[in-house]
Amino acid sequence: MTARRTPPSFVARTRLTTFSTVVLILAAVFLVVTLIVRDRVRATAIARLAVGQTMLSTLEQRRAQELQAQAETLAESPTVKAAMDTYQAEAHMADAEVQRQLVRTVQREVEELAERIHPDIVAVVEPSGTVIAAAGRRRGDWPRVMAGGAAGPDDFLVLPGGVFRIASAPLVVEKVVGYLQLGFALDTEYAQQLTSLSGAGTVIVTHASIVASTLPAGATRGLSPAVLASLPESDTVDLDNEQYAVRKLLQHGPVSIYVLDSIDRSAATILMDTQRAMAVIALAALGLAWLASRWLAQTVARPIDTLTRSLTRLTGSADFGKPVAKTGTALEVDTLTDTFNDLMATLSAAEAETRGAYVGAIRALALALDARDPYTAGHSERVSAISAAVGQRLGLDGDDLDVLRLGALLHDIGKIGISDDVLRKPGGLTPAEFEAIKEHPTTGARILRSVPFLAAHLPIVELHHERPDGKGYPHGLLADEIPLHARIVHVADAFDAITSARAYRPARSAAEALDELWRFAGTQFDAEVVQALALTIPTFRLEDHRFEPAAARAGRKAGVVAFPRA
Repeated sequence: MTARRTPPSFVARTRLTTFSTVVLILAAVFLVVTLIVRDRVRATAIARLAVGQTMLSTLEQRRAQELQAQAETLAESPTVKAAMDTYQAEAHMADAEVQRQLVRTVQREVEELAERIHPDIVAVVEPSGTVIAAAGRRRGDWPRVMAGGAAGPDDFLVLPGGVFRIASAPLVVEKVVGYLQLGFALDTEYAQQLTSLSGAGTVIVTHASIVASTLPAGATRGLSPAVLASLPESDTVDLDNEQYAVRKLLQHGPVSIYVLDSIDRSAATILMDTQRAMAVIALAALGLAWLASRWLAQTVARPIDTLTRSLTRLTGSADFGKPVAKTGTALEVDTLTDTFNDLMATLSAAEAETRGAYVGAIRALALALDARDPYTAGHSERVSAISAAVGQRLGLDGDDLDVLRLGALLHDIGKIGISDDVLRKPGGLTPAEFEAIKEHPTTGARILRSVPFLAAHLPIVELHHERPDGKGYPHGLLADEIPLHARIVHVADAFDAITSARAYRPARSAAEALDELWRFAGTQFDAEVVQALALTIPTFRLEDHRFEPAAARAGRKAGVVAFPRA
């Protein structure tokens, strides 16, 4: 009797093909990614920085020209020239009081200029270098005497209070009676402007000392005097465990400006190229997979083809309850068909069981939370039922009611993180304890955010303490900024709290609770929701709206919930 071929021969071929394909793909991915990252990350960062350097250099030249042009325009002010001419003509012959008046006149004119253009510094200087008047945002940093006389047309001035770029223009009244100087500070604000233009960090240095830096704090601390001294000759520098590309933007005397870009962070810019390379690899892998599948198809052609058509029809119809018919022509394929049918049957049963488990687990979670305090027992379930009844009154459809019912059941889940001493405290809460209580909506949303099927319920959990007047928490939303579901749960939560007994007070009647809600409708509570609650309460039945399967609700005897009477 001839021995029947068994599935391992088919499995062996499949494993061999899969292994070979994976090895080839991994080898290609590793090789291509290594080459791209090694060659392009560094090149991209340095090239981008070079482009930025060229652009910023051009802008700085233009800024210097504009500053000089502005200084020359201001130097043509007739009032400033007249004031300075009078000072030059009379100051050396006048007494001290007259000299002070002459200086005040010049100062007043300079301050008027500063009010018009809002510079870091605008000053009038004698030809000898004595500063007669100064105004502007950085006036306090300006010297009384300019060493070496008045600054040139485009100069840098290093002062104890900072570094300044200066443009100077003569004040001419038949002869030069002084110079008008206009300048801006090379400070952190200036460095941030350069960074916003280039997208790279900016460092301003003078005398091997950092004047301003927009690099991260760790990288800035790494710029020691020795590192600063090496920057002019370096293309790259290591700072705070990162490699930075370096370019000099400007050098003038002791003042240097550098732009630095992190090569490590610039790796993100190469991501698109990497993805393209991965796409090429994927296409090659698909080609290999196609060749392998063709070989397998030739080995068991007809059975595989029959099974494929059956699975395609099944997938298109999404009818997992209908089994796939066996081909009867190949042991391997029939075994696979039987396994697939068993798997689908198990999956269908597990899906139904999981739905029931979700409902039971969520309900148990809410009951466990309420059970921490005997005064809040059943609170979450009642709020869920009341919210669903109000939502039905407001015309919500079935899906929205399901979201509302489950979200309301979980609305206080964040109180899991609050100690019993605070939750069960019989008296008033301290400010610190109240702040801890206010954290529970955010805590609840954070807890549930990891469960994908609860995403639609997160706004209820997080926002059910927001108020129409914006005085709620945690975000202080106003009116319609608050989702309707959260507004409904807010009103239902308050109604149940008022009609339930607490350690520090007895339960109040439904009528008293509605009076309280109406008193704060429009400010603390949504008026439309309060109106819907008022219409709902007279006929409200807890069993009609509680969070449980419809079949269980149908078998329960209906009854009106017993709210306390006045």
